[in-house]
Amino acid sequence: MQQRTVRRSNRERSDETREKLIEAARQLFVEKSYAETSTPEIVAAAGLTRGALYHHFADKQALFKAVVEREAQRVAEEIERQAGRASSPAEALTLGGDAFLAAMAVPGRTRLLLLDGPAVLGRAVMDEIDGRHGNRTLRDGLAAAMQAGAVRALPLEPLTALLAAAYDRAALAIETGADAESFRTVLAALIRALGRN
Repeated sequence: MQQRTVRRSNRERSDETREKLIEAARQLFVEKSYAETSTPEIVAAAGLTRGALYHHFADKQALFKAVVEREAQRVAEEIERQAGRASSPAEALTLGGDAFLAAMAVPGRTRLLLLDGPAVLGRAVMDEIDGRHGNRTLRDGLAAAMQAGAVRALPLEPLTALLAAAYDRAALAIETGADAESFRTVLAALIRALGRN
């Protein structure tokens, strides 16, 4: 009986190479920071060539953006997973907020998304990324809660921006050793307060 060789497509090989670069870069950006990480270090850690890096990414900043985008997507996925367990839109906001704080506790994530991300990519780019991921989940949750009458009807974009900033600040404080439960309690109280007329 003759065995058939399974051949991977160019797309599969390309995706695998891209993933190796993102993983190696993430690890180095967390360990050393964006500024202290060089592209030769990234390709060495990935076991690839600089040509492979520049085939997929224009430069180190473009690779960093891909790392940040993936991290933000993973945070949003965790928020959606946890909020999906809620029995009401108001509970979904609280569960989603708790999920955000838990997701941000993944080592390196706070640094990538809240410190280095804005410094390297700029606030406007980070706002776009947040708008596709974490802030989108918060905005959608607030809109659903308003529609259900669980939260007062307020201007959605400013409310999303201000609550997102509160959650980001909590994540930063928790990262540096603040009591996570205290922040969760206060943030849950803020959400409940939005329901009062």
